Amino acid sequence: MEENKRKIDGAVRINKYLSQAGICSRRQADTYVEQGKVLIDGEVAVSGDKVMPGQEVTFCGKPVKIQENLIFLAFHKPRGIVCTSSKKEKDNIIDYLNYPQRIYPVGRLDKDSQGLILLTNDGEAANQIMKARNYHEKEYEVTVNKRITKEFLDGMRKPVPLDEIGAVTRKCKVTKEGPYQFRIILTQGLNRQIRRMCEYFGYRVTKLKRVRVMNIKLGDLKEGSYRELKGRELHQLREELDRESIR
Repeated sequence: MEENKRKIDGAVRINKYLSQAGICSRRQADTYVEQGKVLIDGEVAVSGDKVMPGQEVTFCGKPVKIQENLIFLAFHKPRGIVCTSSKKEKDNIIDYLNYPQRIYPVGRLDKDSQGLILLTNDGEAANQIMKARNYHEKEYEVTVNKRITKEFLDGMRKPVPLDEIGAVTRKCKVTKEGPYQFRIILTQGLNRQIRRMCEYFGYRVTKLKRVRVMNIKLGDLKEGSYRELKGRELHQLREELDRESIR
């Protein structure tokens, strides 16, 4: 489909090229260029170089190409699956999906949690989605081990200090769904953030399910299944990412 084609007709800065190819972030690409690990048509690239159509790019001696056919998947991750592409992890998400083309997870969802995780071969889009400064919303349904109180909800909505990782959470939206259930919308992705926030107030998470990332919803997607993003859903996602890329 046309919406899943990447326009690669013009010149692309070398750091953006490596990012779109899924090698690394733009910032890391700049470092690799400075280290002399990137060549354009056999010549060592320098910061600011542009890649023209037809030119050959290599990274650490291996050819690098931008994928023209873009892949975006929404996957309902089961508990026990690890959001990594590392083959060293026997329960890694890539082996579990066994998708026929090279893709990787966008961000993470901890091993004990389930729900929506996006996967793509578009490194630039993945970096945009994961950038904390973009305040992208991620929505979760959470069950805890004891009755939810007003004090707990009020506390969760405010910045919470997470001393063990040296961070403070942003204000977030929290609504009670039942005696032991609540819904929370975050705009950052700190390590085990919701679990740590609950622990701060003396609660323990017994079930955590992510149901939305930006405009992409889990819906009725069955656990362990995936679907391709397309149509209006994909168009809205790419529109938002395109707006951010030119800010």
